[in-house]
Amino acid sequence: MNQEKISIIERYGENLTTKEYITDPAIARDEEIKQCILTLLTPEKSALLVGKPGIGKTAIVEGLAYRINKRDVPQALYDYEIIKISVPSLLGDINQEGISENRVDLLVKELEQKDKTILFMDEAHLLVNKSGGMDFANMFKESLGRGKIKVIGATTTEEYEQYILRDRAFLRRFQKIEVLEADQPTVVKIMMGTYPKLEKQIGVKLNYSDFIKEKIMKFLVEMTDEYKRIYELNSRYPDISLAILANAFTFALYENQTEVKIKHIYQAICNTKTIYEDSKIKEIERFKKEFADLIKIEGAELDETL
Repeated sequence: MNQEKISIIERYGENLTTKEYITDPAIARDEEIKQCILTLLTPEKSALLVGKPGIGKTAIVEGLAYRINKRDVPQALYDYEIIKISVPSLLGDINQEGISENRVDLLVKELEQKDKTILFMDEAHLLVNKSGGMDFANMFKESLGRGKIKVIGATTTEEYEQYILRDRAFLRRFQKIEVLEADQPTVVKIMMGTYPKLEKQIGVKLNYSDFIKEKIMKFLVEMTDEYKRIYELNSRYPDISLAILANAFTFALYENQTEVKIKHIYQAICNTKTIYEDSKIKEIERFKKEFADLIKIEGAELDETL
């Protein structure tokens, strides 16, 4: 009996197009999504998202998948699927019918046989030969060059310059899309659009008026300004602000509370390790002043949480 062919997509892939999204995962990233779409519609071109860590490159791809699912894209992309596969999972061989085959090679062959499929690979620089090992990028070049497969890659600016720029043949198959760090007003919008996802995931509500919610988001964004961040951590907008907000939800969950209160926001601020200690001390004092009325109404004993 013939052994059934192994599907790399089914074994290692995640279908982003059929994923359930509570909110739009790519708020305020319409321009980058538009550039992705235009690139994917261009024959023999794939997209490469390049930007600093933590600025939402993966969210842009999820945002495109979200729009494909809602058919909020050009008709040429209707019914397309975006399959996310991590590059490390492709490293190595698979034994099939007694023959050892490279996973990347199997994936490329599988993609060539599938219609309306876009492969998303984060850390795309890992494909490029860096130390005399297997050159996985080379396995993609022919299919990419003939437009037989479409890929969205993502990598950091540093790794793009250090590795991908060296492989001109691989680079020619891609259109570079620069992803810049969002400004503060945009990050506030992202956070206002993202907190319902945290509510659903964690099971705790942020039951304040929109005015208070926006005031909280604005504070978290301002306190994680570029010049207050610990440089070595490489945290950027929006991730650095969203992480503190998520921690506030988990502090509420830890206390068996169904609502995030002002003391939970305070606890998350006090426990963050992403800004310098002297900056954090100043921000804690500013928080107490800005939210004094709410602290009083809720009877929050903030000093005990430090």
